[in-house]
Amino acid sequence: MGADVGEGRGGARSGRGGDTGPAGSTASAVERVRVEFLALERELTVFLRRARSASGEIARSVHPELEPGAYGLLVMLDENEVLRATDLAGYVGVGKATMSRQLKALESLGLVVREPDPADGRASLIRLTDAGRVRVQRVREARRARYVSQLADWAPSEVAELARLLHRLNESTSP
Repeated sequence: MGADVGEGRGGARSGRGGDTGPAGSTASAVERVRVEFLALERELTVFLRRARSASGEIARSVHPELEPGAYGLLVMLDENEVLRATDLAGYVGVGKATMSRQLKALESLGLVVREPDPADGRASLIRLTDAGRVRVQRVREARRARYVSQLADWAPSEVAELARLLHRLNESTSP
């Protein structure tokens, strides 16, 4: 019930109150955009909270000691075969030290292995171990089956559109 909410509603009422001039239509358009972005914020908040809640379960299904945030690294490695640590760090938006710590944990769990980069002796290439690949692929298949079940009443074109829009959102918010 802050002042900005009341002011926003008041501005919207004056725009909808029959004012057909440019100022009234501008106020209405501004209010529509405001409402759309508030709806976006609300839905993203729910989505992210649910995703955060599920991330621990997903990580534990790969390995009981896996940190929730590390699952995304494993997926990237599953999709790319081999990557430099700097590429992984850039993808998730963390620094070298954080990435180094996460990779050490994944190594200790037997999920990834580091190899010297033949193009740069100072760098390492990271890849999934065979056991890591099997575990990640098993979890990814289970997640896909869950998505199919949850979105069974969606048209394939709607699923494709959601994927396209999420990709666009991820691209526009990448570090």
